[in-house]
Amino acid sequence: MRLFPILLCLVSSLASAADPAARWWKGNLHTHSLWSDGDDYPESIAHWYKAHGYHFLALSDHNVLSDHPLWISVAKSKGGELAFAKYVALFGESWVEQRQNRGETEVRLKTLGEFRALLEVPGRFLMIQSEEITSRFLTAPVHINATNIREKIEPQTGGNVLEVMQKTVDAVVAQRERTGVPMFPHINHPNFGWGISAEELMQLENERFFEVYNGHPTVHNSGDALRASTDRIWDILLTERLAVLGKPAFYALGTDDAHNYHDDPKKLSHAGRGWVMVRAARLAVEELVAAMEAGDFYASSGVTLREVSREKGALALEIEAEPGVTYTTEFIGTRTGFDRASTPVTDESGATLRTTRRYSTDIGVVLATVTGASARYKLKGDEIYVRARVTSSKEKIDPSEAGERERAWTQPLSGAVR
Repeated sequence: MRLFPILLCLVSSLASAADPAARWWKGNLHTHSLWSDGDDYPESIAHWYKAHGYHFLALSDHNVLSDHPLWISVAKSKGGELAFAKYVALFGESWVEQRQNRGETEVRLKTLGEFRALLEVPGRFLMIQSEEITSRFLTAPVHINATNIREKIEPQTGGNVLEVMQKTVDAVVAQRERTGVPMFPHINHPNFGWGISAEELMQLENERFFEVYNGHPTVHNSGDALRASTDRIWDILLTERLAVLGKPAFYALGTDDAHNYHDDPKKLSHAGRGWVMVRAARLAVEELVAAMEAGDFYASSGVTLREVSREKGALALEIEAEPGVTYTTEFIGTRTGFDRASTPVTDESGATLRTTRRYSTDIGVVLATVTGASARYKLKGDEIYVRARVTSSKEKIDPSEAGERERAWTQPLSGAVR
């Protein structure tokens, strides 16, 4: 399958000066509603994001698009009577379509085409159609979002995890080429169910995005004693793809993967935990997609960046600092001549685990650490790439993991590749 043109860009020359008319737009690309396994109505969910300062939202329900008639039982739905009562109170009985069926109240879920006009405001809030294409290989979950998709894509099958991922990505690319609509796939929560390894991700063609931060409490962003964190996976991907495989860099997303909008227990997956900030001149889906494919965005779980600059051999950023909060920026990268050795991971019994291998500490080195609201790293000439991770002293109010602090992640700036 031929590459669509935007994916031919390599990370090495991403750093052109930003359009002076461009601004940052906040959005979430991974969210669930009653169309699949969320517990609220899509209009109510979109209203929450709009009211909390988001500019765009993609509802990405599992293996479904909200484009057809669907009636559900209020009592048997995940949101139950509470979600229904809040829905009616928010939008009024004239908007909510309900009926009685064998003594049960049923409600019709509105399609995106019906409710987007209720919420969208030009230049302020935009809805984007999406699907979480949900597959697996044996026990390994393979979940891939398709942002701005036009037609539902069925779950894919294959002889291994890589084949399932590649066939899914290929299906999204084929739809983009056939329709001419800008859309892209992104790999969701690779550590969910320990389903996807760095070795599988690094081989993908026509894919540029994965989630370095996902707000669901079961996705293991931090890894564990035997398995790599998503941050570590990213460094392995960048090093191997840029320096060894000759493939484009992966960009990192923050999402909340929200499912739960009513209850408060910390084990649930809440809205507002992770997002992306995209720099574009207009709040239009084609401009958002183009900016993201050019790497002109950052991921966040709480830290806001005023400016990110990747040009003239330097990576620099300015933080929108909060009073009384301190910020530590780590510039992370791999230098040429790194040790390429890796070993399989084994458990206590000596059995090899199907997980990301252990790589040299040469990969993903902290090249510099800066404290304060401004940070800059000038490439020395032997870095394969440099990325920045900002960590706040402020604890996350609604964390997905214990002890979590607010963070931001910039996209990588590439340097020498030999």
